[in-house]
Amino acid sequence: MNAPKNRVDIAYYPGCSLATTAKENNRSLIRFCNRVEINLVELPDWNCCGSSSAHSIDSDLALDLAARNLSLVPKGMSLLVACPNCLLRLNGARLHLKNDPEALKRLEAEFGRSIDADMKILHFFELLATVDLKSLEGPGLKGLRFVPYYGCMMARPPGMMDERPEQGQMEAALKSLGAEPIRWGYASRCCGTFLSVARPDVVTPMVDDIIKGAVKAGAECIITACAMCHMNLEVRHTISKKVPILHFSEALSLAIGESDKDWFTRHLIDPRPLLRSKRLISQ
Repeated sequence: MNAPKNRVDIAYYPGCSLATTAKENNRSLIRFCNRVEINLVELPDWNCCGSSSAHSIDSDLALDLAARNLSLVPKGMSLLVACPNCLLRLNGARLHLKNDPEALKRLEAEFGRSIDADMKILHFFELLATVDLKSLEGPGLKGLRFVPYYGCMMARPPGMMDERPEQGQMEAALKSLGAEPIRWGYASRCCGTFLSVARPDVVTPMVDDIIKGAVKAGAECIITACAMCHMNLEVRHTISKKVPILHFSEALSLAIGESDKDWFTRHLIDPRPLLRSKRLISQ
């Protein structure tokens, strides 16, 4: 394995979804990072970043929620954020504080800690780009036919993305591990996000269109980059054809022999029959 000579410490913000409904996403991400000598240091006493509703109801509260998490990042450390929604809120708060010295001063006084408005906030894709996947030993993914689902938050807003193209990263990574990506037209289609709670009547047709697109493309599974998208695709679909949905981190860990059977029992659409048929798991 081509890994760093010394373990690299990176501050880690899991966010609410990865700490609750998507625990398997969190666990598989940590397992993969441990394998490649990256130590994720979870922020102590982190709080919700405000991605659900705070940002649309009270902009000041939304800033304070996100900024408090930034104040917990150890000095000199980069911050890893796995959730696209959380990434948007935390990076937005960082930029706000960088451009508003008075707000920065107020919040540092309120929290009793300094905030580095120039800290590097990374999405998992950026971290993955530093890893030589082909050098990792493991069973691989042996022809698993999948469609990648990024959701719509990865590129919002364009001005905050530093011109980093996210599209294609899951395909390239998983293809290098033996999987077969399939092109389709729904990779960035919105899943309805938090409208899933307030307006399931709006979200269900959106989700059904995405699932139908995967079926039409001939995919054996959908691999997601967002825990919220993953939940909506499992919970809100109504079509009879069941398509297993895996977190990207689960697929990576599975490929290098670091999977845990308990992850798959948490899925509403059981992926184990597919994974057994591909001889990727034995139980």
